[in-house]
Amino acid sequence: MPLFLRSPLFVVLALWAAGLGAAAQFAKIVVIFPELQIHYGETGAASGYLVSLISFVGMGLGLVAGVIAIQIGLRKLLLSGLWLGAVISAGQATLPGFESMLLSRFVEGLSHLAIVVAAPTLIAQTSTHRHQGAALTLWGTFFGVAFAAVALFAPALIATHGLGALALVHALYMAVFAILLTFVLPRPNRIGAPAWPSIGDIARRHISVYSSPFIAAPALGWLFYTLTFVSLLAILPPMLDPAERTYVTAAMPLASIASSLSIGTWLLRYMPAVGVIIAGFGLAILMAIALIVFGVSGGLAIALFACLGLVQGASFAAVPELNPGLPERALANGGLAQMGNIGNGLGTPAALAILTLGNGFGLPLFLVISYSAAIALHLYLARRRKLAQQD
Repeated sequence: MPLFLRSPLFVVLALWAAGLGAAAQFAKIVVIFPELQIHYGETGAASGYLVSLISFVGMGLGLVAGVIAIQIGLRKLLLSGLWLGAVISAGQATLPGFESMLLSRFVEGLSHLAIVVAAPTLIAQTSTHRHQGAALTLWGTFFGVAFAAVALFAPALIATHGLGALALVHALYMAVFAILLTFVLPRPNRIGAPAWPSIGDIARRHISVYSSPFIAAPALGWLFYTLTFVSLLAILPPMLDPAERTYVTAAMPLASIASSLSIGTWLLRYMPAVGVIIAGFGLAILMAIALIVFGVSGGLAIALFACLGLVQGASFAAVPELNPGLPERALANGGLAQMGNIGNGLGTPAALAILTLGNGFGLPLFLVISYSAAIALHLYLARRRKLAQQD
């Protein structure tokens, strides 16, 4: 095998590409959602579960995936997630009945969870300490990049080859990276792996993880990020002038990616990751206040997402920065997955409920409260870490 295939840079890029496949598990449904609703006919509000069911697994089992990663190894967990995702997408390409499609989306949540827990942990393990922040900032862009790519290529693909073609292409993509990563990821020594925990052990592990100011910090801050990020992508565009709606809808996630990769990566060289997270939330609060003062506009919406981009990459960079041990990192990434799915699941309904009150201040105030809570929580956990290190 050529040496460059085992280089840290190539492995990190391959793992990031696997993450794009995991994000596309959402994007492949969201981007063609209107067409799927037409295809499945009178399913009413139940059609929304085509998008959200994949999150249900992560809500309950995010931390369990971190435990499984410790038991079976990150490599095996990642490859299992990729192959399961490939098989499920291949089945979805046949456009099965609505109930079968819903079941496949629920099972697909297992694949998604395995990838988003294993891949960033492996990226942190593969990268040198000097490049760890940049590598994990890159990982933090996987959602936005995948959505942009699928939105760009899906219309022409389904127009030419039919509605099931997108799922088939996704299946092939997942299989290709499963094969590639089988060869480029080294096989770890699994001698002395811990015994499988009992249900009681897993429950106690949840308590210990979320009470740890080191392991829990990235996930608990991430909850408030995901509580607003996806909901804003859905809710802000209809509030804009129709003339700028299309442009701003595409520019918002791209702004978060651009700020994460540029300003975020630069700040991580000079500041701890939690400091960058707090700065991002603080700037986002200023943008939310500007929405109250000036009203919703395309420029402010893009600026808000640029601020949130600092939170995006730094949250993943905080995992290895706060947790030097591999088991703790796996659990922290499991917590990120769990809190992220909870935030994604609750954020949009909460924001929509606030909008129905008819008060123009409601949504920006929701943002201010959410981001202020995130900052307060990070400062509290930072104080607990300082006290723990003094003992």
